[in-house]
Amino acid sequence: MPPRGSSKHRPGFHAVVLAIGFIVGGLMTSVARHFLPAGAVKEFLTSGVTPGFGALSVDLIIIKFALGPVALDVSLLSFLGVLVAYLIARSLF
Repeated sequence: MPPRGSSKHRPGFHAVVLAIGFIVGGLMTSVARHFLPAGAVKEFLTSGVTPGFGALSVDLIIIKFALGPVALDVSLLSFLGVLVAYLIARSLF
């Protein structure tokens, strides 16, 4: 019988679960921002930290492009989405 837990999965599996969790958490955050009435609960669940950095321009002589600005909005519901995705993936696999 293989070992139980997350040690049997590759890092790609964990990255996919993390990405799915942040997407679901971001969706829950945007729904909460739209539908919850103004108040302490809405502030608590939807306020977050938004780290980011400006545009990064790359010039490779043949091609020139710019990336950014890139920002990540992390809230309590984002972490809840990651937790739910992890628990579902753990129970399925």
